[in-house]
Amino acid sequence: MSEYDVVVIGGGAAGLSGAVALARSRRTVLVVDAGQPRNAPASGVHNYLGREGARPADLLADGRAELVGYGGEVVHGVVTAARREDDGTVRVSLDGDREVSARRLLVTTGLVDELPDLPGLAERWGRDVLHCPFCHGWEVRDQAVGILATGPNAVHQALLFRQLSQDVVFFRHTGPGLAPEQAEQLAALGVRMVDGEVTGVEVTGDRLTGVRLVTGEVVPRAALVVAPRFTARAGVLESLGVSAVDQEMGGSVVGSAVPADPTGATSVPGVWVAGNVSDLSAQVVVSAAAGMRAGAMINADLVAEDARRAVAAQRGVAA
Repeated sequence: MSEYDVVVIGGGAAGLSGAVALARSRRTVLVVDAGQPRNAPASGVHNYLGREGARPADLLADGRAELVGYGGEVVHGVVTAARREDDGTVRVSLDGDREVSARRLLVTTGLVDELPDLPGLAERWGRDVLHCPFCHGWEVRDQAVGILATGPNAVHQALLFRQLSQDVVFFRHTGPGLAPEQAEQLAALGVRMVDGEVTGVEVTGDRLTGVRLVTGEVVPRAALVVAPRFTARAGVLESLGVSAVDQEMGGSVVGSAVPADPTGATSVPGVWVAGNVSDLSAQVVVSAAAGMRAGAMINADLVAEDARRAVAAQRGVAA
């Protein structure tokens, strides 16, 4: 069985950044990547200084090349289980019956965007069905934007996208009633209200062109803003005794994330997390930074352990 200082589960920005930091510190590192990046549908990465507009696949390919250049390894696969051994190491099982051993584990498996249950949204996700103005707002500036209200945070989304376009329509759909001050804000900003439930979107060619109501009416729109539920991919962590917890925003549960301290350390010794699995609001650049920080902290933890072992060996006692 192969043994590594660190096994990283997840080969996105967080995982690769952490792995590069570790490899540059001469740690043996294996990244296990299932090849399912959250931002795969997007045409470009934004707000990443120096890589503005880079294709997500290109950014990851460059990251893998950098890691390999420092001696790290990347394999395509799925981690099916992980368990702590009596000596503190973690045994990681991959599909294909391969097992590897790690002194430390960094989990960067991200999250799943669970979209509202409406026909056509999934096919347009990341292109003209959106949720984040910092990810895609510039790309839909001055266009006809719709806000699909499914929870209390829809008003906040409307205010953010109103900054980018003067043509914003608020679809009440299944959202809660508006407080008087919210209705006043939206009216003052010229956001038009549309009552009735939405049943789907209209697409012409390869572009979203409208939002269809239960009455059959189609309201012309070029983009639709929705509020997904952000669910942490925490299955492998649960086998180690670490569970995701609900995350609230505006008094409403918007998803789940794995608790960790500011360095990414979880409640289980030797297990770290970084990126969207522990921070559902993190964009790519934030995830990369979190991965790098976790990698540095893991290396520091290993340095301390190496020193303890060296002292114990010199004294002739067990570490």
